[in-house]
Amino acid sequence: MTGCRAWGTVLLILIVSISTVRAITVGDRTLTNDEKKWFGTENFMYSWTGPNALARSALLERQERLQYNCEEILGDVDTGNEVTNPEIFRNILVDEQHELLYCYVPKVACTNWKRVLMVATGKWPGNDPMEIPADQAHSQGTFQRLSNYTTPEIARMLASYDKLIVVRHPLERLLSAYRNKLEAKHEKSSIYFQTRFGKKIIKRYRQNATEQSLRNGDDVTFREFVEFVTDDSSNETRNEHWKPIYELCQPCLVNYNLVSKYESLVEDATEVLERMGVESVNFPAKPTNSEPTSKKLEKYYSTLTYKQLRKLVDLYKLDLRLFDYSLEDVLGFSVA
Repeated sequence: MTGCRAWGTVLLILIVSISTVRAITVGDRTLTNDEKKWFGTENFMYSWTGPNALARSALLERQERLQYNCEEILGDVDTGNEVTNPEIFRNILVDEQHELLYCYVPKVACTNWKRVLMVATGKWPGNDPMEIPADQAHSQGTFQRLSNYTTPEIARMLASYDKLIVVRHPLERLLSAYRNKLEAKHEKSSIYFQTRFGKKIIKRYRQNATEQSLRNGDDVTFREFVEFVTDDSSNETRNEHWKPIYELCQPCLVNYNLVSKYESLVEDATEVLERMGVESVNFPAKPTNSEPTSKKLEKYYSTLTYKQLRKLVDLYKLDLRLFDYSLEDVLGFSVA
């Protein structure tokens, strides 16, 4: 079946490519706004072929898979076509200039994507995204959120804008959040999380905790962190840095046509930027001077009990299924 889907995607791209050429070259008809958006403008011509064709194919297949998975998992459950609670879209940022909606997911390259969009939209004067301080990229006033618009405006943007989401294996993302926010020492962001969450975690889950640990909250173990994250007895355990992507981005309500994966981050970003018509900025490459989180998964997850793993599966079950991730990718075995 995987081979059939892949060939189906290739054939569809070929058909679209042929149709695109015909649409542009046949007759003297003026292109509609939608056609200009997808097929070209006087300043930019988008092509379905070329060096980034594999990324285009992957994005298209992921969009189809996400729609299929939503139907399979939710069945006939009505996700609602009307916007009744705009607050569910608070993680979706709006780029009106390029008609793009981007749902940012913490610990999935959201800092660099915000930096890139700042350059692309003229919010930063230079062309190097890495010159932008992380604090400025995350500043509340840098981007408009979809939740700040009126209901009719939200409906219009959801129907007509490109919609980008970048996803990552939920257990890899969770470990990245732990290492960055609770394990790291003497960093501004980690100090905040250790003060806000670390102290609570140690007080609640560690017997005979020392006064120093209770005072600083900077030595939370991964097991204690997982116990906290999977504790459903209190809402205070939820934070966007480890909240499921399903809850942050509403992927079965928002029809994302650009589904990027952390594993192919730069290739996908190159394709997205080309589709936006942005040539002035390159997406930053992953740093080569540090060991990636994916190489440390066994070290941390081997410390967990089966019960804790089972709770994590329950917490992230929709993310795992919707975005085609499996526990074997991380653990080497499945948790029934």
